[in-house]
Amino acid sequence: MDSIPFEIRGLDHIVLRVRDLDRMVRFYCDILGCRMEREQAEIGLTQVRAGRSLIDLVPVDGKLGRMGGVAPGKEGRNLDHFCVTIAGYDEARIRAYLTAQGVEIGEAGSRYGADGEGPSLYVHDPEGNVIELKGPPWRSGAQ
Repeated sequence: MDSIPFEIRGLDHIVLRVRDLDRMVRFYCDILGCRMEREQAEIGLTQVRAGRSLIDLVPVDGKLGRMGGVAPGKEGRNLDHFCVTIAGYDEARIRAYLTAQGVEIGEAGSRYGADGEGPSLYVHDPEGNVIELKGPPWRSGAQ
């Protein structure tokens, strides 16, 4: 068997099919701190930057969105969850901030990710997508 001619370096982007584009842009930019990258209204694509990665928001009634079938919701999502790494992980401060923003917060715990085992917290965006906010890995021997 030939060796693989490439190496995966990280998450480039994910695509979320959305019902309310404005509300989702506000959530990802104003609450989670992403920034607007670019918009292609003619095909129904809005991209926000999340660190080194992008989150593509595709309205279900737009050109791209119509290709995906029924709109996502709590009973039928297009994605289980996605994880973004964050700096400054302080669960109490994060919870207080998100609660003040009216964000639905899920379970916290120690989870394994691309950088190793470390703290994480699940949150829900306005359309029920689950985002894992992942802190840095625990130092050797700590947990």
